[in-house]
Amino acid sequence: MTTPTYVAAIDQGTTSTRCLVFDHGGRMVAVAQHEHHQYFPRPGWAEHDASEIWANTLRVLPEALDQAGLQPSDLAAVGIANQRETTIVWDRATGRPVAPAITWQDTRTAELVDELNRGPSADLFREVCGLAPAGYFAAPRLRWLLDHVPGLQRRARAGEVAFGTVESWLIWNLTGGTDGGVHVTDVTNASRTMLMDIRTLDWDQRLLDALDIPAEILPEIRPNAQVYGSCTVGLPGVPIGGAFGDQQAALFGQTCFATGEAKCTYGTGAFLLMNTGDRIATSEHGLISTVAYALEGRPPVYATEGSIAVAGALVQWFRDSLEMIRSAPEIETLARRVEDNGGCYIVPAFAGLFAPRWQSDARGVVVGLTSYVTRSHLARAVLEATAWQTAEVVEAMAADTGIAFTGLKVDGGMTANHLLMQYVSDVLDLPVERPLVAESVSLGAAYAAGLAVGYWPDLEGLRDNWHQAARWEPTMSDPLRRRERAAWDRAVERTLGWVVAGDTVVPARRFG
Repeated sequence: MTTPTYVAAIDQGTTSTRCLVFDHGGRMVAVAQHEHHQYFPRPGWAEHDASEIWANTLRVLPEALDQAGLQPSDLAAVGIANQRETTIVWDRATGRPVAPAITWQDTRTAELVDELNRGPSADLFREVCGLAPAGYFAAPRLRWLLDHVPGLQRRARAGEVAFGTVESWLIWNLTGGTDGGVHVTDVTNASRTMLMDIRTLDWDQRLLDALDIPAEILPEIRPNAQVYGSCTVGLPGVPIGGAFGDQQAALFGQTCFATGEAKCTYGTGAFLLMNTGDRIATSEHGLISTVAYALEGRPPVYATEGSIAVAGALVQWFRDSLEMIRSAPEIETLARRVEDNGGCYIVPAFAGLFAPRWQSDARGVVVGLTSYVTRSHLARAVLEATAWQTAEVVEAMAADTGIAFTGLKVDGGMTANHLLMQYVSDVLDLPVERPLVAESVSLGAAYAAGLAVGYWPDLEGLRDNWHQAARWEPTMSDPLRRRERAAWDRAVERTLGWVVAGDTVVPARRFG
């Protein structure tokens, strides 16, 4: 039998599921991908079909191996990275989800969150889990399901159903499902539920009581790099060597192991994380304290994070809803036809504003329209929106941590857009670097799995794999940067307070 020479990663994202295979140098040798449907049954609701995600996982695993000419025995381990906060509850006996998965973009729990923030437990959540109650996190979604799926609270207390974010769902299915599936979560995903003590890395009974969530429904919390079990399907016999929430996976994949190192991943949303070492950074500027990673037998490493809800999703909207382009890459060609945005700004507050403003009553706007504005100006405004949202988070992060940025590592699909990356560098007035392997989310999951089985010896060995592929330096003048920022701020002000009590919504879809 040959010695396994590769590591695989399952990257389960907001719009698709992928399997990527990496060699010892961290180079990608194969990738397979399938998209899944997005469901928006009413304004502010966003759902996925967890069974479809599982079916797509079973499709991409053999496809990636076939592409590389490999067998499961060629893999030392597989790691998992996933869209965070997306909430799934399933029947332990049948393996079927009890309701659609409620995604991280969903805002249906706004009323519940408002009650939490007005109640006596608000400070408890901030102190224990490091998070102010918000609809962004998994626990309010779980509470919503317990309230709205008939009999679910009773079944949860009886241990008949299981809760998890997407990595828990995939691990349970990969390790046997109804026949002995392992019910676990990793510490980074657990840190995004509002139910874990950020210091002890355990579920906290006080937080469970505050939301009346039965402990029987919860997975076991594990470190990021540890063998959780072996696959019985998909990749039979291959150890599952770790899991990561996707943005912490990208931080790990970018080898941001030192305090002050930061990355931004540009995908459906954009997520900027800075390593804060052993310090839990309390934010006064709308950022989130979170676990960056926890390795077995070592103290946890923390991060501060700014989450931008809509980045690549704005390009997708421009393509699919407005039908302005036929494919996402076309937006750069279209935007390069003009020198500027023509005075037009797009603020994509489709589900409110995320970091650092956190305004749930905001909705998207297009402002500054004149007869001069063309499709090309709109394309440029779409790209600039992502850059300005990045600038807001960078400023908040520097203010919270006292650490001055010297540059920013970037990754994700949108980094293929050179015009966007140049504009990010311009508005930040900082160099921007993209690694040779831009798939940092998947690479971080692979790194965790490889560390767990000894495929890579240590973190320094992973650093040696990082190589720069592209670098952008700022070219924008200070006066122009200030003018454009002032215009962006005026545009953002127009989004606020749009949602008011009594707004008409379409009927909700019933479970069943």
